[in-house]
Amino acid sequence: MPGMGRNSRPGLGRQGRRRHGRPSHRREVRRPPPRLRSLLSVRSVAGQVFLLQLAVVVLLVAATLVALVVQARRDSMASARHTTLATAQTFANSPGIVAALNSRNPTAVLQPRAEAARKDAGVDAIIVYRLDGITLTHSDPRQIGKHVIGPYAPAAAGQAFTRTFEGTLGLSVISAVPVRDTDGSVVALVSVPVRVASVQSRVQQQLPVLLGGAAVALVIAAGGSGLVSHRLRRQTHGLDPAEMTRMYEHHDAVLHAVREGVVIIGGDGRLVLVNDEARRLLDLPTDAEGRRITELGLEQDLAELLASDRPATDEVFLAADRLLAVNKRLTPPRAPGGSVATLRDTTELQALSGRAEVARERLSLLHDAGVRIGTTLDVRRTAEDLAAVTVPRFADVAVVELLDPILHGQESAGTAAELRRVAVAGLDKDGLLHPVGELTRFVATHPVAAAMASDRPVLVRDLNTDADWQAQNPEPTRRILDHGIHSLLVVPLRSRGAVLGMAEFWRAKGSAPFDDEDVSLAEELAARAGVSIDNARRYTREHTMAVTLQHSLLPRALPEQAGLDMAYRYLPAQSGVGGDWFDVIPLSGARVALVVGDVVGHGLHAAATMGRLRTTVLNFCSLDMPAEELLGRLDELVAEIDADEASAGKEDELALTGATCLYVVYDRVSGRLDIATAGHPGPAVVHPDGTVDFPQVPVSPPLGLGTGLPFESAELTVPDGSRLVLYTDGLIEERDRDLDVGLQALRDALTGPDRTPEDTCAAVMAAMLPDRPRDDIALLVARASRLDPTQVAEWHVPRDPAAVAPARTACARRLADWGLEQIAFTAELVLSELITNAIRYGAEPITVRLLRDRSLVCEVSDGSGTSPRLRRAKPTDEGGRGLFLVAQFTEHWGTRHTPTGKVIWAELPFTDGTAPAAEELGEILLGSWDDTAL
Repeated sequence: MPGMGRNSRPGLGRQGRRRHGRPSHRREVRRPPPRLRSLLSVRSVAGQVFLLQLAVVVLLVAATLVALVVQARRDSMASARHTTLATAQTFANSPGIVAALNSRNPTAVLQPRAEAARKDAGVDAIIVYRLDGITLTHSDPRQIGKHVIGPYAPAAAGQAFTRTFEGTLGLSVISAVPVRDTDGSVVALVSVPVRVASVQSRVQQQLPVLLGGAAVALVIAAGGSGLVSHRLRRQTHGLDPAEMTRMYEHHDAVLHAVREGVVIIGGDGRLVLVNDEARRLLDLPTDAEGRRITELGLEQDLAELLASDRPATDEVFLAADRLLAVNKRLTPPRAPGGSVATLRDTTELQALSGRAEVARERLSLLHDAGVRIGTTLDVRRTAEDLAAVTVPRFADVAVVELLDPILHGQESAGTAAELRRVAVAGLDKDGLLHPVGELTRFVATHPVAAAMASDRPVLVRDLNTDADWQAQNPEPTRRILDHGIHSLLVVPLRSRGAVLGMAEFWRAKGSAPFDDEDVSLAEELAARAGVSIDNARRYTREHTMAVTLQHSLLPRALPEQAGLDMAYRYLPAQSGVGGDWFDVIPLSGARVALVVGDVVGHGLHAAATMGRLRTTVLNFCSLDMPAEELLGRLDELVAEIDADEASAGKEDELALTGATCLYVVYDRVSGRLDIATAGHPGPAVVHPDGTVDFPQVPVSPPLGLGTGLPFESAELTVPDGSRLVLYTDGLIEERDRDLDVGLQALRDALTGPDRTPEDTCAAVMAAMLPDRPRDDIALLVARASRLDPTQVAEWHVPRDPAAVAPARTACARRLADWGLEQIAFTAELVLSELITNAIRYGAEPITVRLLRDRSLVCEVSDGSGTSPRLRRAKPTDEGGRGLFLVAQFTEHWGTRHTPTGKVIWAELPFTDGTAPAAEELGEILLGSWDDTAL
């Protein structure tokens, strides 16, 4: 055509020339294939999964690479420190170095050796300094002979060290080690430096390998992620998340939320899909999908309709005891062959039969509630039983809230709508309601507050439209509504005209709202529960009072002055407080009394009786009488108390018959045990080798029986370090376990390696403690530690007044050996008075004993049973002031009787506060006279 040249052919232009002629300098942008575009698209689920997996892999590879590099550099720094220190120590301790240092030319001997060792160790230098700082060896010969000042004071003092510093050549590590002569003195220093850069160069050589491995791992992971995403794209058909979510919601609604049965049958007559309502209506098994519709046990006419290609509209069929209206339609032509059927329950008589069934269920519920609620005297357990028995038979969720004083056994404090949540049943989601134990104050318009104020049930049929309930807290109420809870019934819990709390019943989706008949049933349940809760409250009050009394009567802590390592456990019975007790009582002469007892019975009277017995034993111990005599006195006291109670007409409820006691006295000087028991189990002795022994103790009757038989005691000596275990019968006795079995179980728990008393208590309680103790349990463990023989001094004194001075001098020397010169004057004064009294009024043998324990104990024993007493001397008396001085300058003093006589003892603290000056002593002596008498 005119006007068209050689390059003006149709279809050819500038772009055509680029295709058929020489390549153009501009590169065409090639789009990726459709599959790859779908894989990389963030709109599809497969693309999002692929990019997420790829990002996670990249982050993991990068983090691993960084961690490896950092760890390698850290290891290189640690290697540098170890290398320098090891090289310095090796060279400093090498053979011949001390001889070389003492030679005429140490450098000539040490320099070659240092250079050879430096090359072998790979360090920068091995430098030897004299103590005056003169360099003997160096990698740079020009530095030899120069004086160097550095931080080598620790090494010069004999302490090797390693430090990191920044030098002219960069970051370096240096270690310095002293060189010691044969006598241990430091004669020179060896320091070894190394540059960190030279060590870290090895790490740089590993970087290419690490990077290459990371790249390979990244490629492999990306390929695997691509394969997984490709498979996912095929399964999801390239749908984006919103489309998949919408399809799932539609599918889930059809399966679970629609209240009409839906059945999908394939072209081959097999069941493809069935929702929950259709499964319920047809009573289908769980594995119904995939099976032929004629094999599912349906009625024949209904099965034939579902298996055929015939459509149906509102055709009624019988399925078990239900009348179902069936609608059936064939699937669209473009879909796979099959049909869809819907089922609707049209049974009209089921409503009538349902009412009878509801009545029967309510009667059964009331019966079960009467049997279950109130079986325990525990407020919380009773509330939990009420909530549990009503779910799911009456409500989907049940909550019990009580007034706070009720939980502590107190009376109702008023009608304030402030309740503590005690029990919740039926929740399948945490955080939906207030947690158990939380105290809630309800607003005045809330149904709970309204029920509290009116003392009548409050019914809320539809929570979605109740503004008063939603006003309490909008956000939690919205979560409750979203969970499907739609109806609320609040019923007061009452007893003896007082409101104890509230029972709240909730119904969720799938359950009908509460009605008036439900209110009557809830009131009946609340009435039964209210009486049981009030009984439990009253029992809780009595139990709390008894526990409080019992704890107030038991020792608050073990005495430190006993000088023993001790531990204890005390556990009251869950069903009622008993009268078990224990005590640790320090005695004179480095002795200690360990006591456990048991008063038969429970309640306030048992706790009060326990306190009386413990106080009595504590007072009797102050008299320092033997163990069997103390139990005899205690038995007489219990008999007198029983007689007093009998005369008051209270013998049935307040008699003390059945009280038992175990009294053990341990002498820390001799390691001897004096044991006496009144109807109580004997102690256990755990020897240092781990073996357990139950010593044979004379059996005596319990306290207060009035048998007139004397009590007996047993004496034995235990090795130093043994553990004494005292316990009550609640630890070893149970109704379903024999006593011998309990003792064997205790032996097994105590047998084994040496343990502290605290660990022993823990092990015994872990092995022996029952799930619900029916009796009190008291456990006392003490380690029998003796006084060191160097802490005891003893002398025999003849009955001669001239023997007082030598005895006083010997005591003064022993006090000086013990470092107690500050109390020597007071001790000599006290001993002089005690020895003089023994010589003047006592009988032989006379013995003086000093015990250095937590305080200084001075004892003077003689063969006379006459006890001295403190009195104020008359102005005309020449004597009678010795014990007065003893009482003035000692912390404690007293007398204890022995089978052969008596012991007068006095305790002095390790301070100089009791040492009297001459003026003070004179004032005390003058003060003992009456001024008017003079």
